[in-house]
Amino acid sequence: MPGILTELRWRELLPGQRSEIWTMDIDSGEQHLVFACADRVLEAPNWSPDGRWLVVNSAGSLFRLPARDAHELQFIETGHITDNNNDHLISRDGAVVYTSSELSGQIYAVPLDGGEPQRVSNDSDAPFGYFLQGVSPDGSLLAYAGGEQRGEMPLVMNLFTIAAHGGSDVRLTDWDTDAVGCEFSPDGTWLYFNSEHEAQSRGHMQLYRMRTDGTGIECLSRDERPLWFPKPSPDGSVVIYLAFPTGTVGHGANLPVTIRAMDPDGQRHRDVVRLHGGQGTLNVNNWAPDGRRFAYISYPAK
Repeated sequence: MPGILTELRWRELLPGQRSEIWTMDIDSGEQHLVFACADRVLEAPNWSPDGRWLVVNSAGSLFRLPARDAHELQFIETGHITDNNNDHLISRDGAVVYTSSELSGQIYAVPLDGGEPQRVSNDSDAPFGYFLQGVSPDGSLLAYAGGEQRGEMPLVMNLFTIAAHGGSDVRLTDWDTDAVGCEFSPDGTWLYFNSEHEAQSRGHMQLYRMRTDGTGIECLSRDERPLWFPKPSPDGSVVIYLAFPTGTVGHGANLPVTIRAMDPDGQRHRDVVRLHGGQGTLNVNNWAPDGRRFAYISYPAK
């Protein structure tokens, strides 16, 4: 299958910069520094269903670490897949990590304790990339953004689902503007995502939701800033997301960003925490199973 990308370029820390993994209580605002390092870019924390572990990626590898006070990273063996990117998620039963290959654009399932990857995604005649982003509440479906080439556009992202054990791809959107960041609501009724569907300018992402069959699309935000990666809490009471500076195209790194929250129907948008970050801060589901805390990564620099 032809992938979308042709070369690997892993991000590196700036001089004097650190990767800091934090957890935060959504109600009290209490924060806790879990782990920090100055020798590698860590990205996209996932919380294991038993609450014990966080899984992150760095330079093509996956690692896990204790979710409270970690002293070192534990390498997760992923066999021949050595280009794991920040689109990874833990299965609902905690048995495997679903991970995306940066170059091939394929999705794989790897045991959480490490092992040989099993491919989930399909071959395609045309260049196509799977960017994994959500697991259904019952664990049976994966939601992903599919990168396609359309006309003169080098890459357009649309939304799809696929069975977690592999199967046919089900298209949910068929737009010429990007739609990414899809995540299931805890009752399995909605998919939350961000898109340029109604944007007047390139990069002006806003928040949406739709039924899991692609119907009933609702816009949930009207913000001058680009908004990315809506993540509903496990109890369905709140959705957090990442706001980038006005005029930002894409979801780049090393920017002054804000994690914000809203009600599930798009009401009561409010700031939660401001930080130096962006790419890698909360690309995929980062909620603790208790629904009180979420994990994120900041990248402070001197």
